[in-house]
Amino acid sequence: MSTAAQTTVSKTTAAQNTVTKNVVSVFKLRIAVVIALSALGGVAVAEGPAPGFLELAVLTLAVILSSAAAGAFNQIWERDLDARMVRTRRRPFASGEWRAGPLWWALVAFILALGVGMAAAVFNLTTAVHLFLGAFTYGVVYTVWLKQRTVWNIVIGGLAGSFAVLAGAAAVEPGLSTAPLILAVVLFLWTPPHFWSLALMAKDDYAANGVPMLPLVKGVRFTAWAILLHAVALAVLAMLPVFFGMGWIYGIAALAGGGWFVKTSVDLVRRPGRPAAFANFKASLGQLSLLLVGAMLDAALIG
Repeated sequence: MSTAAQTTVSKTTAAQNTVTKNVVSVFKLRIAVVIALSALGGVAVAEGPAPGFLELAVLTLAVILSSAAAGAFNQIWERDLDARMVRTRRRPFASGEWRAGPLWWALVAFILALGVGMAAAVFNLTTAVHLFLGAFTYGVVYTVWLKQRTVWNIVIGGLAGSFAVLAGAAAVEPGLSTAPLILAVVLFLWTPPHFWSLALMAKDDYAANGVPMLPLVKGVRFTAWAILLHAVALAVLAMLPVFFGMGWIYGIAALAGGGWFVKTSVDLVRRPGRPAAFANFKASLGQLSLLLVGAMLDAALIG
């Protein structure tokens, strides 16, 4: 291959990589995957026979589409704020690499309608409503109404993940049973300390732009204690599904994840700085991953 051809191939590959990176960023696909896992966790803890493989694939895709629509809405709406923050200024809309416009808003609406419509067509209206409410909570309630106005922003915004759990459970049984409800509350309580750990690392960024995150409103030490209290509550609450049908695999995963998060939260209270906050942030992700994977393995292997 000639040098010119190699250069052309390299440029094409670089352009494709950039587009892929931008798509992952704008639609917040990493978060969408976590939300999809939360829905599958709801399936795992629900009472009743689990959907088949193809139905689970449809549910996963529907959740990812709904979450992706909310993520894109968030980045389009907040593009001016993102441009002023060090952590987010390289996002495509914030940097100006991509331009927001009517077609983007139409695309977001279409993706959301597609995800919600798939859930309604393949499962039931309850599943579809939960998916819509999750996207609406993150996109409108959190992003538009709360984020730049109140310290309660991420607390109420935590409902977005809870709706994913309820959507997954409703795909099995539209009626609300105890274990999925407990897991939904776990997701609700998990989101604030997870995000507060991130806010501790980016507090100067939030301060410079007037975003009322907890470390700015109440201080670093108060935030560290709030995270610890949430972590303890989560560790206890996450064990309750064991008494409502979940088996030993889930129990071990919940115990390990809860212990890990509590341990790093204690370290954060003792040394409330950036390294401890980052360790706590990773532990929160680890706890949720163990909880959801444990629930799915428990349902698959023990039933």
